[in-house]
Amino acid sequence: MKKQMIVVAGGSGIRMGTEIPKQFILLNGKAILLHTLERIAEEIEIENIILVLPESEIDRWVALSSGTKFDNLKCALGGATRYDSVKSGLKLIDKDALVGIHDAVRPFVSQNTIASCFKMAEEKGSAIPVVELKDSIRRVFTGTSRAKDRTKFRLVQTPQCFNAARIKAAYEKPNKGNFTDDASVYEEAGNRIHLVEGNNENIKITSPEDLKIAASFLS
Repeated sequence: MKKQMIVVAGGSGIRMGTEIPKQFILLNGKAILLHTLERIAEEIEIENIILVLPESEIDRWVALSSGTKFDNLKCALGGATRYDSVKSGLKLIDKDALVGIHDAVRPFVSQNTIASCFKMAEEKGSAIPVVELKDSIRRVFTGTSRAKDRTKFRLVQTPQCFNAARIKAAYEKPNKGNFTDDASVYEEAGNRIHLVEGNNENIKITSPEDLKIAASFLS
């Protein structure tokens, strides 16, 4: 099956403490978004990349991408929420394809993670990359907390890959407003989620601390 990718770039710079949306912040002299797109473009089997941007950031993207070569990239307008943005991007995805949905601020996803997700999605209909927790965790209650077995939990990353027809159908169902990612939308529609091993470097850059860690990966 052909492979297509949606890159969701609708974030703000609030947690970064900047006026510039976090996907446009420079990392080693280059916008985080460009790092991410270049990493995805290295995966030669990906036929199309759909970049979902707020309308207010289209001009910034046009200026940023001048001189770059993303021949298989198209833009879609984002919505008020991530859910709306993904739904907009899915309109440009073929029903007979496999689709990966990736956060624009995860520039260190490995080629192995991408390939593993698409392979599992082709076999089982879905795949999301996960990594083990390294710290102890506790569930918080009012006035107290309780330790939990961390071996029974995983941290979820992107790209989250699906049979395109099934994820499109899932996004046509009513939005309950409590979805945290695409897998939760797919799962709510009655589908099963399959896990693959992610890579620990595949962090989501949303804070100044994350940016420092990301810079260390490039040093």
